[in-house]
Amino acid sequence: MKIIIDTDPGQDDAVAILTALASPEIEVLGITAVAGNVPLDLTQKNARIVCELAGRTDIPVFAGARQPLKRPLVTAEHVHGRTGLDGPVLPDPTMPLQDRHAADFIVETLRREAPGTVTLVPIGPLTNIAMALMKAPDIAPKIARIVLMGGAYFEVGNITPAAEFNIYVDPEAAQTVFRSGVPITVMPLDVTHKAMVTGARNDAFRALGSPVGRAVAEMTDFFERFDKEKYGSDGAPLHDPCTVAWLLKPELFTGREINVEIECDSELTRGMTVADWWRITDRQVNALFIGDLDAEGFFELLTDRLGRL
Repeated sequence: MKIIIDTDPGQDDAVAILTALASPEIEVLGITAVAGNVPLDLTQKNARIVCELAGRTDIPVFAGARQPLKRPLVTAEHVHGRTGLDGPVLPDPTMPLQDRHAADFIVETLRREAPGTVTLVPIGPLTNIAMALMKAPDIAPKIARIVLMGGAYFEVGNITPAAEFNIYVDPEAAQTVFRSGVPITVMPLDVTHKAMVTGARNDAFRALGSPVGRAVAEMTDFFERFDKEKYGSDGAPLHDPCTVAWLLKPELFTGREINVEIECDSELTRGMTVADWWRITDRQVNALFIGDLDAEGFFELLTDRLGRL
């Protein structure tokens, strides 16, 4: 599977990237950075830090949008820390940042590769993906699928009472993506909140004994403090790795083909994913919306793959 990961690392983004880089079934054509959890100067740096942690300096990393399409940037240092990768002490990257814009790389790659062979995996705000689709509408039918982390239905929101962070940051970009006609798989909070890192699961990462295993455990040690305080949970959910895990083992997940619309106008519900889970409307299906996962199988997969790095 050829993929492009679009990301705003983020500790859970880092785990998703590491899992993809450790999986022989996946060829990562490139990583594109977007402003989100932290500003772009940090997300592009963090993407390169993660590649070097994996020993994969061959992966090209591109910087993309510094801000949403129409709105001021909202970030999440309160969750991910000042750097976005707070927790482990990791060296600054030495591998270069590519000189093309992320959206241009996405367009050029989709035009070059055979139609239906490249999957986009956005795990941050959808600004870069929307920019590519708006710049080059001809790429839409060439995309095999977009597998994204974002949104919620039963879990509602984590940055506002109505909205999940990635969609809230750039709802206009999300609206463009969901209306693109590209097949979409959505990993909303409804499923990612079930991918909970317990103490035993984090101990399994640490017990790998490798720099990757230790770094992931230390990331989760930092990351979980916010969720424990907010939700009273036993640990932190690993949101973004659900996308890569679905690519590797879709049988671990269950969901429904439904219509999803993005609220852009209301200040009260800006960024809400209006998911027709119960199929109440006659709006056209545009997404596979995931609702549940086999958590044990998910963490077995992650631990196995991270242990290969």
